[in-house]
Amino acid sequence: MSTFTRLIRFLAKDGSTYYGDAILPSGVTDIAKATQARVITGHIFGKYDVTDQIAEVKLLLSPLAREDVKTVRCLGLNYEQHAKESKMPLPQYPVLFYKPVTALAGPFDEIPVPAPAQEVKGLDYECELVAVIGKEARNVSEAEALNHVLGYAVGNDVSHREWQLKRGGGQWALGKGFDGWAPFGPAVVASRLITDPQALKISTKLNGKTVQDSSTNDMIFGVASMISFLSQGTTLLPGDIIFTGTPQGVGSGRSPPLWLKNGDVVEVSLEGVGSCTNKIAYANSKPRL
Repeated sequence: MSTFTRLIRFLAKDGSTYYGDAILPSGVTDIAKATQARVITGHIFGKYDVTDQIAEVKLLLSPLAREDVKTVRCLGLNYEQHAKESKMPLPQYPVLFYKPVTALAGPFDEIPVPAPAQEVKGLDYECELVAVIGKEARNVSEAEALNHVLGYAVGNDVSHREWQLKRGGGQWALGKGFDGWAPFGPAVVASRLITDPQALKISTKLNGKTVQDSSTNDMIFGVASMISFLSQGTTLLPGDIIFTGTPQGVGSGRSPPLWLKNGDVVEVSLEGVGSCTNKIAYANSKPRL
């Protein structure tokens, strides 16, 4: 059985939706630019095969189908410089919160902003390395932890600071969990291709201008450390997704703050993976509260 290198899920030009192993054109490193893929059959977290069938990519989708995702865990304040710009002490333990699976979206999907999140300014971007668990993990050591990772992607932990910090009753999830507020992709790159997740460039562009530019080596809790910690007494399942925190440069850390607006285009990028480019789209409907 062959294994994937760059897992994508895509709408093909033949009208079908497939999992596939992305084929990159010569000289291209950003998987968002993939135009072809070898079709994968079977179950990505069980028995599957990378076939010789080549399909033409029409649109890249979220690299994991909703039914294949178990939970979406996220870490806050996990980059040293980001904690400092937030004027928060460095955490002694990983700061964990969850997003609903309905927050997940694809690398080119619009980011919908519902009416409640339009009431006041505070919409923010956060580029993040995303780790996907591929093998059940419980009480694993830090030395063993990366063996349980299927692969890595890049994501945007879209956040509304007013709802996160003031209207959430002390819980962050409300201001981070609206539908479509966790776009990720453009692929899940096999962990064997990224042997050191703590040595990757990570960045965000807002309307073409770089606003975050850092390295995953600024993480307070590295990927192995956080997986080991999160697995203590709690089983991590294949299909669990972990957003691992954002570096400095977020809009809320600036003076004056740099809030996202309707029509803004946010591009988050991770070395060895590629980019997700998503447009902010205000919803027209009124909330039914």
